[in-house]
Amino acid sequence: MADSLILEVADLEHDVLTGIYSEETGKPQPLRISISAQLKCAARYAPDTPLDASKNYMDLKFAATEALPPGVHFKLIEAVADHICETLFLQDERVEAVTVKIVKLAIAEDNEKIGITLTRERR
Repeated sequence: MADSLILEVADLEHDVLTGIYSEETGKPQPLRISISAQLKCAARYAPDTPLDASKNYMDLKFAATEALPPGVHFKLIEAVADHICETLFLQDERVEAVTVKIVKLAIAEDNEKIGITLTRERR
């Protein structure tokens, strides 16, 4: 089995113009976003390994918040997930694959989780 390194940010809540909810209300929809980014793994991480030997977790958060263009209506939440994946691929060539899980909070009742999971690999 090959070594792997997966950085994760889970349950980040952010409002995004997306879907029928935003189309009907003109307001952004609250989304709960989780991201897993698979990185090329170093042979070893010693105590003195420099910080730039890995990716900053805040880059994942940035891709799901500030990197989403304001005022753009993503008709599908799949397009939101795709944008997050592409942002991470463009940021760092060490990113090999990205999985984005999005839960649409505005339509959930009784704590159900309605949404999508999209996985993209670097091409």
